[in-house]
Amino acid sequence: MAGPICFYVPSHIIDHIARNARRAGLDADAAQRTAVASAAIRQQRQTLATTSMDALTTPRPGQGDRQIFDDQQRFETGGKLVRGEDDGPAAPANVNAAYDSLGATREFFREVLGRDSIDNAGMTLLGDVNYGDKYDNAFWDGTRMVFGNGDEQIFQDFTRDVDVCAHELTHGITQHTAGLIYTDQPGAMNEAFSDIFAACVDQFVQKVDAGEHNWLIGEEVMAAPMYGEAIRSMAHPGTAYDNPVLGKDPQAGHMSQYVPDGDPHINSGIINRAFYLSAIDLGSYPAAKIFYAALQSLWPHALFTDCAYLCAEQARLLARDGKVSRNAPQTIRAAFREVGVA
Repeated sequence: MAGPICFYVPSHIIDHIARNARRAGLDADAAQRTAVASAAIRQQRQTLATTSMDALTTPRPGQGDRQIFDDQQRFETGGKLVRGEDDGPAAPANVNAAYDSLGATREFFREVLGRDSIDNAGMTLLGDVNYGDKYDNAFWDGTRMVFGNGDEQIFQDFTRDVDVCAHELTHGITQHTAGLIYTDQPGAMNEAFSDIFAACVDQFVQKVDAGEHNWLIGEEVMAAPMYGEAIRSMAHPGTAYDNPVLGKDPQAGHMSQYVPDGDPHINSGIINRAFYLSAIDLGSYPAAKIFYAALQSLWPHALFTDCAYLCAEQARLLARDGKVSRNAPQTIRAAFREVGVA
């Protein structure tokens, strides 16, 4: 099942950096290359060319095994295989970080939500590091997770934050479940579900719950000059960043701010905040179980109101079965009403 190319850093941020980095005394070339390369990726998927190495472990079909590839700063995926499942650590730190993030995401979905890899049938998890020349992004291309190195002025290596890997792999899960089209409200939900489960994987790794989590997406990939900024805030959409290089966060957190036909990354804040409000009351894992059940019942052209209805209905069924608290349906309805989705 083919899915859209989904980028971690929204195009409006990359475009703003490309226009404004130089006047702030930073090198704009990396952002400009990123914008051009990302446009090319959207137009034509890179050919998958996996290279096997006898010294490394080959994946076992249906086991959710991991394979990490080194693209060696080329704008092509499927480079040199550098680590397989159960292989020892490799020399580059980002290889091991990617391997660990793929594993953490796999374990969260398996242990908390009962899902067996991306396709729920043990699909091998492919990850590429060192993609492109100072590439300021990461993406899911429909088959694999791809990490850029960042330019070390605005973004650091994208393997540094487990949010990145979990967010992008969830695009694969959405691709294999609801198949939400990447435009308008379905596209915004596509992005929101990725942020939702990225935040939950982060909490899974950090061993914290909703009240202890910062609910920021991408804060660990911001380079030193951007310290304190993030890419999105689930608790307070529209507040993640505000500076001359990145611009001002335009995310909507309520339907009164909804942008018709807007970038999915902008309108996703509405569903993100509904989840945040639900998690604060119910706990992140119970809320995740409800939203995951809803995701499996959604369809490609579903709307926010469909999501709200299905989340409340799944909350009722899970509460009946004793898997979430009895008040879960009311909490879910209140959360969606709080963001203007009745």
